[in-house]
Amino acid sequence: MPRGRNKELIDKRNEALCRRWYYWTEVQRLRFDDAIKVLSEQEFFISEERVMSIIRQFCREHPDEGIKPMPKVKVPKLTAAQLRLFFGE
Repeated sequence: MPRGRNKELIDKRNEALCRRWYYWTEVQRLRFDDAIKVLSEQEFFISEERVMSIIRQFCREHPDEGIKPMPKVKVPKLTAAQLRLFFGE
């Protein structure tokens, strides 16, 4: 008998987590960081980092499911001269 965690149960948990991710972000329109917090603290009791890694892995392995992880947000870089326009110095 193999030891360790049951792979089938882990796969089912990961699928359930991704379905709940879809529910919170698409159906309830919750912000992605709030959805991660709910999944982490109220539903699956694992760290937020682990929730995101499960979602990203599931998306790589099942691209046809329509579940997408949080988008990579590019922050514009402002120069000191551009900031002075806002503050009027």
